Amino acid sequence: MQIGHPAGAAQTRSTSAPAPVNANANVASLRVFVFALFFIFGGITSLNDVIIPKLKDLFTLSYAQAMLVQSAFFAAYFVVSLPAAAIVRRFGYMRTAVVGLLTMTAGCLLFIPAASSGLFVTFLAALFVLAAGITIVQVVANPLISMLGASDTASSRLTFAQAFNSLGTTVFPYVGAMVILGSLAKVDQATLSGAALGAYRAAESQVVVHTYLGLAIALAVVAALVWMNRNKLVEHASPEGSILKAFGLLRQPRFAFGTLCIFLYVGAEVAVGSLIVNYLMQADVLGLGDEAAGKHVSLYWGGAMVGRFLGAYVLRICSPGKVLASAGAIAAGLLLVSATNTGALAGWSLLAIGLVNSIMFPTIFTLASEGLGERAAEGSGLICMAIVGGAIVPLLTGYAADMSSLRMALAVPAVCYLLILVFGWYARRPLQRC
Repeated sequence: MQIGHPAGAAQTRSTSAPAPVNANANVASLRVFVFALFFIFGGITSLNDVIIPKLKDLFTLSYAQAMLVQSAFFAAYFVVSLPAAAIVRRFGYMRTAVVGLLTMTAGCLLFIPAASSGLFVTFLAALFVLAAGITIVQVVANPLISMLGASDTASSRLTFAQAFNSLGTTVFPYVGAMVILGSLAKVDQATLSGAALGAYRAAESQVVVHTYLGLAIALAVVAALVWMNRNKLVEHASPEGSILKAFGLLRQPRFAFGTLCIFLYVGAEVAVGSLIVNYLMQADVLGLGDEAAGKHVSLYWGGAMVGRFLGAYVLRICSPGKVLASAGAIAAGLLLVSATNTGALAGWSLLAIGLVNSIMFPTIFTLASEGLGERAAEGSGLICMAIVGGAIVPLLTGYAADMSSLRMALAVPAVCYLLILVFGWYARRPLQRC
């Protein structure tokens, strides 16, 4: 087995031949390294679902305004993905992973001045920097895990790696709900104004600061460990060529459709996850309190974790396209059930979407990237740009909720899942390239 150029697939070759991983032990340790990266960036991303109700309460935001948390976070994918692919091409996977981890550390530390300012916009800036680091790490992780094994099992392997992403998204929200939402002060902000309101917001924001300060320390330690093991993967730099040539890949219909579906999938997944707390708190759903509803976010992401472990096996024996189409149909159906019912059925059908979300990202990614060969990292950069759907679809969903209701707003992610169904059916057969 060989690992190619540092981006996984630069559009221009260096004069050096692709360098092999020196031993099977290196392949195994590199897989563990990638699994750890998936766990870290998945967990930190899922904390947004807990921060949204916290900031909504502190700054008295509408649903659309609260969704700016996701917009600021996922906008980084659009801005940073192609530059990240260029960094990978120039410096290699391991060193770029260190850059990403240190950028994440900086983003976490920016929560300190954000809390001191007592301004919502400063939290958005900190989240953008944090997400920039996560984007860099994800541009590294997706193509790398696809390469660490046979090409015909890439979809299964990426699904298995995504299960560790889901493990992080299961653990982090549960702990975050206790730490962040469990401390919501029972103060009527309507009685505060001016300096008193600013002081209240700054004080209440400290719990968020403590959470992200702990994450910053952990990320710095991980970055140091990755740096010490940076030579386990033998790579050759390929600085030649413009990364902007990657846009030429969009002329390939299957890749273009798949990239669109990444936009739709991430947007739908994030929109649903962002609404769970407020949705489950409604009296005609489960009527839960802040902390209890926040803990249920772990069930949504936990379903994705279970589904990914199972999906890694299913995708070895079933057509990935047909599995994806089935998952899209079920997700849209669950949203319909939730929107048209009340009580436990409405709540649990929404949470169950996490289970069918499980195989979507890795399956769309591998179906879209099939046959890209040495241009895999360029494809990964463009696909990661499409994760900006997490900035746009939740915002549209928030506007829909403000104009109608949370139930009616579920129609927005439902349309996304129906289009994913179409892509799965379109890509159900292996791609034949001339």
